[in-house]
Amino acid sequence: MPLAYYLAATSARLGDEMVAFTLVLLVLDRTGSAALAGATGAAYALPAVLTGPLLGAWLDRTRYRRTALATNQAVLVVVMLALLAAVGHTPSWVTPVLAAVAGATLPMVSGGFTTILPRLVPAELLPRANSLEAASFGAATIAGPATAATLAATVSVEAAGVVIAVTAVVSILAIGRLPALPAGTAAPLFSSAIAGIRHLVRTPPLRASTTTTTLLAGAMGMLLIALPLHVPSLRVPSSAAGYLWTAVEVGSVCVALLSSRLQTRWRPEHIVIAAAAAYGVAFAFWPLAGSFAVLMVLAVLTGAVEGPLLPAMFAARQRYSPAELQGRVGTTAASLRVGAAALGQAAAGLLVSSIGTRGILFLVAALLVSAAGLGIVVGGVNPRRGSGVGRMSSKPLNT
Repeated sequence: MPLAYYLAATSARLGDEMVAFTLVLLVLDRTGSAALAGATGAAYALPAVLTGPLLGAWLDRTRYRRTALATNQAVLVVVMLALLAAVGHTPSWVTPVLAAVAGATLPMVSGGFTTILPRLVPAELLPRANSLEAASFGAATIAGPATAATLAATVSVEAAGVVIAVTAVVSILAIGRLPALPAGTAAPLFSSAIAGIRHLVRTPPLRASTTTTTLLAGAMGMLLIALPLHVPSLRVPSSAAGYLWTAVEVGSVCVALLSSRLQTRWRPEHIVIAAAAAYGVAFAFWPLAGSFAVLMVLAVLTGAVEGPLLPAMFAARQRYSPAELQGRVGTTAASLRVGAAALGQAAAGLLVSSIGTRGILFLVAALLVSAAGLGIVVGGVNPRRGSGVGRMSSKPLNT
């Protein structure tokens, strides 16, 4: 994987992983309102549901991919600094509005970088590149919450916001070092976006993978609100929740880096579904933890069972989508995940007062297992059929 790509993508993802957690801490610290924290997180993510398909269609047809990725980072810098000035000092509605501005281009981070990877790496190296790409996501998710938690605990939550702006600037500089990519087909923007959505809906393996990972993202959105409210019951500060996210990703990245052989032996949608189900079972033990140390150990083990999921998600898009559709497929799927995470945050902000944080944790576990089951149903997946590489088509499914 080109070094400039890895630096640009990982820096952008590091800032993105810090944003959600930092916003929650910032709103809770300055207002004490779980509902406003959930609404702000939702506002940051929900616009991506609408913008993702259009951004993906544009990425597939334009030669200005680097400019698009850099512009997203520039918007994040401006909005993050504005949020630091506004939260707690302006009417409550201002905070979600500002978050929504930054969220409009969010699919550029969660899906836009990955879509250019097949254009930078030879096809025979894609399994390894997918594992490294998953490691990039994981490294950002490890360092992001941990950095935000440490800065919030030792300096201030405002310092975490400034670091987010710095990571965005680093990403912009690295994006400038990426090679120029040729323009794609000049199809009309709206019809191109619809084509990406239609391909997702009509391709059963993609439908299975996307459904499962979308519901998984919703569950993670709920967890983002619940954990900072839950960990004080274990005699640690709210900011320590960031270390739990880090522990999950440590386990995930370690397994993801070893999963490239798994991608060649099993259908990617089967891996996604199995990993999501195992993830849910592991989360069912979280509400039972009686100390923060025990919860940290559970977090590492939980991340380990989820590790193969992300590389398999990338492999499913690449295997079942033609090259000219991969930008649209990637950002549309990312939009669905981001939107689901937003709804999860909003729901947790409203439910926590009635069912408590342990109730939210059990609900997360149930949602993850349900996500795997629904993926089987909507994708027509038969786990006993087509497990081996010999039964996988190397061409996209156009059904």
